[in-house]
Amino acid sequence: MAPTPKPLYGVVHVPPLPGTPFHRSGSFPGIVKDVRAQARRMVEGGMDGLLLQTVDRVYSVRDDSDPARVAAMSVLAHEVLGQSPAGFAVGVQIMRHAVSASLAVAKVTGATFVRADALVGATLTTHGWVEPDSLQIMTYRKAIEAMGVDLIVDVDSMHYRWAGPDETTGGVARRAVMVGADAVCVAHPDRDEALRKVADVRRRAPGARVILGGFVNHGNAAALLAETDGAFVSGCLMDPENPPRVDPDRIRRLVEIVHGTA
Repeated sequence: MAPTPKPLYGVVHVPPLPGTPFHRSGSFPGIVKDVRAQARRMVEGGMDGLLLQTVDRVYSVRDDSDPARVAAMSVLAHEVLGQSPAGFAVGVQIMRHAVSASLAVAKVTGATFVRADALVGATLTTHGWVEPDSLQIMTYRKAIEAMGVDLIVDVDSMHYRWAGPDETTGGVARRAVMVGADAVCVAHPDRDEALRKVADVRRRAPGARVILGGFVNHGNAAALLAETDGAFVSGCLMDPENPPRVDPDRIRRLVEIVHGTA
């Protein structure tokens, strides 16, 4: 992950790519141009890194991805890495659950990390049950020599809720770290509830790095980052007149709040 204490990762939402049902034919060059522009704004605003995250209307719940989609994501990661300064962390997340494909893209392009929606247990989504095969994911990660690619795993967020017998956020985090997660993601729209979940992770999985998975804004960033190890940030960075493009001024304001400089 980024070497900066409490890194801020902007989220670049990638529209439907080739190989997906809602991709617009001929739109990929424009996607590349827009992603590069958003990445530049994040660098210029002082963010510590970014996550390339696919956004679509329908997903597979299996750990797989269409080859054209993987190839397109590789192009985007390569383009962003090529224009970014040393030390700027770039992550990959092919939604919904294409963890192995994301690891492959990161390994081949030199990206820093992968965010995974699930690594342990199971979670119910709009598109069905996500039931990660932890052994398969970790075996593949080892096989392609991607153990140096950090794996940040959601354990209680908009992407993941533990299904089954009662388990706390910290308990899920402990399981994820045991399996091989390098950091865990926690998110909740209520600030105090988010902090309670973070505190539970600190108790049940001491030493685990905790990254905020969402719901961070200019009003709550100081309180949330005081108790965590970094954050993925999206909505509060967007230009309200032109979403999902990011606004450089909003980026600088957030960096000032968290790091004291922009």
